[in-house]
Parts: sequence; structure tokens; C-alpha cells
Amino acid sequence: MDRFDYIDQQILFKLRKDARRAYSQIADELKISNSLVHQRIRKMKSDGLIKGAEIILDEKVLGYKTKSYTGIRLREARFAEDTMKALMEIDEVVECNYVSGNFALFILIFARDNEHLREILYEQVHQINGVAGTDTFICFDTVFKRTLPISFQKS
Repeated sequence: MDRFDYIDQQILFKLRKDARRAYSQIADELKISNSLVHQRIRKMKSDGLIKGAEIILDEKVLGYKTKSYTGIRLREARFAEDTMKALMEIDEVVECNYVSGNFALFILIFARDNEHLREILYEQVHQINGVAGTDTFICFDTVFKRTLPISFQKS
């Protein structure tokens, strides 16, 4: 990460607060040229540091009142890839992680309510070939969520 400098770090701080912020506004705030901001962001994108910008939707406003994390046990490890592909087809599964421990996969599900969650689990997830079982943890509230710290200091 030593190829990124203080200016890159400051640009990222600004973008992290508001990814839609105008580059000209960032340039004014940092007292650098607009073209330098464009250049630096283009470089960070080509280096793979910036992968895109996203709109964050409020699941509760959309009617998804139940958030859960579900650990999935597989009958055998060879089912992992097909299971992940099948999970991608379930719209309410918004994240899937390959993990160690008692589970092979850990997924994040948003459902309208507990009944909808039950339908997702028993009528979709459990029907995937290779799924041996699940353990589901209801999330009462998300206390905080953040991106990684921006620090380019050498360790």
C-alpha cells in the first residue's frame, strides 16, 4: 500500500463519506487541481483499490424486517461450489461467505418477517443439493457498519 500517498488517502476519506461527491468539490476542499483528483481516482480504480460505488438501500423501508445470519453445513465439501451458485439465485440472500469451523458457508438473509425467513430456509436453502443443515441467528439490530480504515502507513 506504500504506492498510495497522503493525497490518495484524503481523496478516499472524502469519497467514503459520500461516494457521489463531485470531484471538483474534493479538489476545492483539498486545494488541489480537479484533474489531479480525476487522475488519482482513475489510478486507484485501475489498481483495484476502488471497485465501484454503491447505493445503500434501507431494508426496513423496503419492508424487510427480519435480518439473519445463517450457517450452512454441507454433506460433503464437493457441494460447496454448486451450493454457492444456487444461493446466488435467492434474491433475499445478499451475502455468502466461505468460512472455516462448523459451517462451510455463512450467509446473510433479509426477509419480510419470520414466516418469510422460514420459507426461504425450508423451501429454498434446504432444497439445495448438498445442504446438510443450517443454524440461523436472528439479528435484532446492527449497531454499526463501516468500511476498512484508510491507512497507508508501513507496518
